[in-house]
Amino acid sequence: MSDTVDAPVIRGDEPGSFARSVLAERHPALIEKVRDAFPYGPEQHRALDALRANGAEGTITPLGPTAYDHDRWAVWGRGHFGRSWFEVPFLWAESYFYRRLLDAVGYFADGPWRGVDPFRPFKQAELHTPEAEAELATLDDVLAWPAAEQAAALVHGSLWGNRADLGFRISSAGGDSHGAGTPPLVADDAEALWSLLPADSPATLCVVADNAGRELLPDLVLIDHVLRHGRAERAVLLVKPYPYYVSDATTEDVVDCLRRLTGAEGAAAGAGRRLWAAMADGRLAVRTHDFFRAPLPYQDMPGDLRREFAGATLTVMKGDLNYRRLVGDRLWPPTTSFADRTAYFPGPVAALRTLKSDVIVGLDEPAVAALDAQGGRWRTSGTHALIQVRR
Repeated sequence: MSDTVDAPVIRGDEPGSFARSVLAERHPALIEKVRDAFPYGPEQHRALDALRANGAEGTITPLGPTAYDHDRWAVWGRGHFGRSWFEVPFLWAESYFYRRLLDAVGYFADGPWRGVDPFRPFKQAELHTPEAEAELATLDDVLAWPAAEQAAALVHGSLWGNRADLGFRISSAGGDSHGAGTPPLVADDAEALWSLLPADSPATLCVVADNAGRELLPDLVLIDHVLRHGRAERAVLLVKPYPYYVSDATTEDVVDCLRRLTGAEGAAAGAGRRLWAAMADGRLAVRTHDFFRAPLPYQDMPGDLRREFAGATLTVMKGDLNYRRLVGDRLWPPTTSFADRTAYFPGPVAALRTLKSDVIVGLDEPAVAALDAQGGRWRTSGTHALIQVRR
């Protein structure tokens, strides 16, 4: 596939940029949150302090020679070690920061903190808020609607679930599937999405998850709808192999969400029980792959993952990070074709994403002009969203 434009790779070296704010402000704040979330010992505190100082003023160093996945990161980091965190590609810098954070808290080391998810308290808290309770309660109404109205509401619920402060806001009035107060989508290919999953279809749906907690709940409810109404015979939920990007979903998080659904009341519990049964009989599978924690675009995916996606009727990419990896983490002109940027993908693909980074493609010129005229950072504020499909 040839690129139509030489779009610059996003880095954090531009003052005032979104990428710089993540590296300079979000990452240090996250280190403090992780420090306070567990009663770590002096060794972990020293390592967290060192990571914070290194991110602010130091240069990037390789993992130690005995570290877990040292060889992989030695390859992935070629050309980046010895440079400032702000000078390397933003996608790589973010990914490596989270890998070093896991090292700092002893996630891979022999000892009492081995395998303890440093983000688990944040994920757990999201599942047991009044907002989550209210969102689950709305399913009593939504799952009683006709199937077509359910489909419209639940896909928008999954979409807006990508914005943590919204969860899946679904109006109890069936006509407003966007949820009260949400703006129009900057791109809406929902009709094309559902056309790939007609009723009584022998389809396989792949969903590449993004966040755990209140985002994963509506993703699971959407999968339940697809299976329950015969829009697919089988669904595959793909998650991260270990904790990543604060709240990215792992298998453990899927189990937590299923337990949250089955322990709820009303329609939510029914959805949870159906999903639990679907996992038991193979209609719903949860899988992971090493590539999901790689600091690389999907264009570089290995052959076995390519074959997995090629066998799917539709692959749904959830969230901002998956979008960046799907189209490339570059400052594309927003009118760049989504179909062209995903032409390498081995099957039909859909992106459900709340805008929380600078990357955007697939818009027309009038839409871009209108968004720019509104002022503000519409690309990064989480106030806008999209559904894009390439058949």
